[in-house]
Amino acid sequence: MSSSSTSSPTDNSSHGSVALSSALNPSLNPVSGTNTSSQKPFSLSERLNFEIYRYSSYSPNYLPENVLVDCPNDQTSRWSAYTNSPPQFLTLKLRRPAIVKKIKFGKFEKSHVCNIKKFRVYGGLEDEHMVLLLEGGLKNDNVPEVFNLRCLTEDGSENLPILYLKIVPLLSWGPSFNFSIWYVELHGQDDPMYTSARMKNYNSLREVEIIKLCLKHFRQQGYLSAFGALQEQTNVQLEHPLISELHKCLVLQGDFEKAERFIVECIDEGLMDEYLNKQDYKHSWHMKHTESDIKPGNRGGHQLVVDAKRRLIYLYGGWDGYQDLSDLWVFNIEDDQWTLLCERSELSNGPTPRSCHKMVFDPISENVFMLGRYLDNSIRTSDYIKSDFYLYDTRANNWMQICDDTSQVGGPQLVYDHQMCMDTDKRTIYVFGGKILTPRSVNATGAIEPEYSGLFSYHIATNTWAQILVDCHHASASLADVMSIKSRITHCMVFHNKHRKLYIYGGQRGKEDLDEFLSYDVDTQAISVLNKEHPHHGTTAGNEAKFEPSSGYTLRATIDCERDEIYVFSSLSKVKDRRDIQHIDASNSFWVYSLRNHKWSRIYYCRHSGQDANSINNMNILGASKGDGTLEPCPRYAHQLVYDDVTNTHYLFGGNPGICQQQQLRLDDFWLLCLEKPKREEILKHCRFLVRKLRYEEMTRQDPLKAMQYLRHHIADVIDHNDAEQLNNFHKLASLLFKNHDGNLERECNTPALCADTDDLETDSDVSAKIKEEVADGPATENLSLESNESMISSGISDTASSPSSSSCTKRARTECTPELKNKRAFLFNKLVQLMPPSMVQPERNLSDFVVM
Repeated sequence: MSSSSTSSPTDNSSHGSVALSSALNPSLNPVSGTNTSSQKPFSLSERLNFEIYRYSSYSPNYLPENVLVDCPNDQTSRWSAYTNSPPQFLTLKLRRPAIVKKIKFGKFEKSHVCNIKKFRVYGGLEDEHMVLLLEGGLKNDNVPEVFNLRCLTEDGSENLPILYLKIVPLLSWGPSFNFSIWYVELHGQDDPMYTSARMKNYNSLREVEIIKLCLKHFRQQGYLSAFGALQEQTNVQLEHPLISELHKCLVLQGDFEKAERFIVECIDEGLMDEYLNKQDYKHSWHMKHTESDIKPGNRGGHQLVVDAKRRLIYLYGGWDGYQDLSDLWVFNIEDDQWTLLCERSELSNGPTPRSCHKMVFDPISENVFMLGRYLDNSIRTSDYIKSDFYLYDTRANNWMQICDDTSQVGGPQLVYDHQMCMDTDKRTIYVFGGKILTPRSVNATGAIEPEYSGLFSYHIATNTWAQILVDCHHASASLADVMSIKSRITHCMVFHNKHRKLYIYGGQRGKEDLDEFLSYDVDTQAISVLNKEHPHHGTTAGNEAKFEPSSGYTLRATIDCERDEIYVFSSLSKVKDRRDIQHIDASNSFWVYSLRNHKWSRIYYCRHSGQDANSINNMNILGASKGDGTLEPCPRYAHQLVYDDVTNTHYLFGGNPGICQQQQLRLDDFWLLCLEKPKREEILKHCRFLVRKLRYEEMTRQDPLKAMQYLRHHIADVIDHNDAEQLNNFHKLASLLFKNHDGNLERECNTPALCADTDDLETDSDVSAKIKEEVADGPATENLSLESNESMISSGISDTASSPSSSSCTKRARTECTPELKNKRAFLFNKLVQLMPPSMVQPERNLSDFVVM
């Protein structure tokens, strides 16, 4: 259904649009934010005019045109779908093609059940052919939200002009309520002086892609004359000449040995490294059984820091279930030894026993800095609540108190559950978040609203503190010259020394789980919300579930600045997972966020069955089994995780398993987590297996005896005999020796040569018993070729009418390259080039994908 076209007003902008303009240009005065001056300088991002082009449905009085006007105090000023049954949508048409960079959603003056919790935005030059620009969600509050839209082509080489923009609601905050959109505003650039060149480049890029799709189709179908003519006339190359050489030797000539040599050269030259780097890590946990006679005891709420250069890990304090601890330990990674440096640090001018503190290591001075702690409510008195600040000199092996109360010198008040990071280059420590401990009030009659700490910096060289951001509820947060942030606890924070940014993820504030992923540039003071600017399009089992760590659980984060990766270990929730006999299963998961492509990857997810204290103690390792015999840490909170960037290894120690029957139980297990990407040797072995498997299939048609020998001596060399799945597939290949290739299935051999081969196979001692069993059973009905017909069709390869189908063609099929064999070779070629850089190979899509009959 379509509505009558109504233009978006440009002169009656509300406070929401002014706020957006201010956000896009902080120096812009709100009064001059309206588009009234003819001398206004050219900007790459301006408010765009659009009209309502199409919609799925609407409820009476809640017309689609309502989204053109921002009236946050009018409950009827919104588009509301007639139903929440999908698909519901609202399509907007711009005045002319534009590069749309941002979309703003206005809201009602208070939270509303019809606000869209999940949505998608599509765009394109045609209303029937659009691509995904954004997948996100709105908070259920009254604050307008602005999202960045994808404005580049898939390869990032050109701007993506659009004329139509389609908003598709997926879920409302009230699950049974209809979707509502209150106000929409688009920002970008549609000036023809700017967009005409982009349109020309975009159309040229499309034209080249279309020609490549035709070239790919012609070659796959054997239309070589058409292929050559089109390539000569357009001067468009389908792929890199090296890839064309691979196609020639593999598909046209069937020279499998030459194809293997070519693949080896490609891998040695690093042409498959990009593919390998995109693959997920393989993880492995190992329990550290140290050589030490003594080691740290059970605890949670402790701290670990790594001295990567000297291969040392320092551990301090924690809560053992009965009392706070003040012992300081060091673990030598090379010697695999724990050493007790201070049993009671307070006796050596060090900090008192504590937990929920934070530490950082300065590799320049080789000092450990410590701040914060948790105090029980019974001892929160004015005399005792002081934010003492310590350092431990690892060279001199002694403690020093830097300050007895940082709040008196411009630093934070006493906090716990905060985060600390070290900027080595600028010799600066950053402290963010945490709950402020205040003296208890004897006369207090109600609950006291908790206070949260903002962002502070400490400059080591000058011994000075500075507050950078205040908490959003701080008394000074409303002042124009004061920057604020929504502070939190249980979050994680890391610092990237090359990007010069703090990265903050998750956390909790009161009963609210915060799922923001923030970055803060310490040099420019710019704050960005990464999961709005770079929304991840992947989903979990539920289509609408966000594919990122759950902010409501205990998170521990580390960073590798060379790889531009942030690692997050998610485990037990202190509040949500109270494990007892009836408790639901708890889980661990490990995530990687790539700062290069702005995507989350879940490396593993392991669900552990509910267990009690006895089941953990009986294992005598304080770990948990995955069920396949391998061990992993049991779910926990109050643990610590650190990263050794020299060996790319994580270390985890202790924590609280959260078992109600034994609330004092703490862990003392020490784990090592290794992450590895697939290696060149693995991809080479995989490619060799694919090539040799196809060569073997062709041999079974021509010379079964030779094929059997090739299976035993060449394919067996490129499989992992410890991998059950690979071994099973290898065993199944033997049945191809007894498959009739005339198109009719037979269960017995009709030629003396093949019968002789069968006897040889059955009696040879090198062939496994499983092969013999399968040969005896004759599983001739199973499709064991490289691919099924369906998979070949989906890859754009189809069987031709000239394929031999009668028994009279059998002899010729065994001596010539039939269309069927050439199709299989082409299918293998397509699989191999997917491992190469996309810029070197043919398009992944097929011309047949766009034809629907």
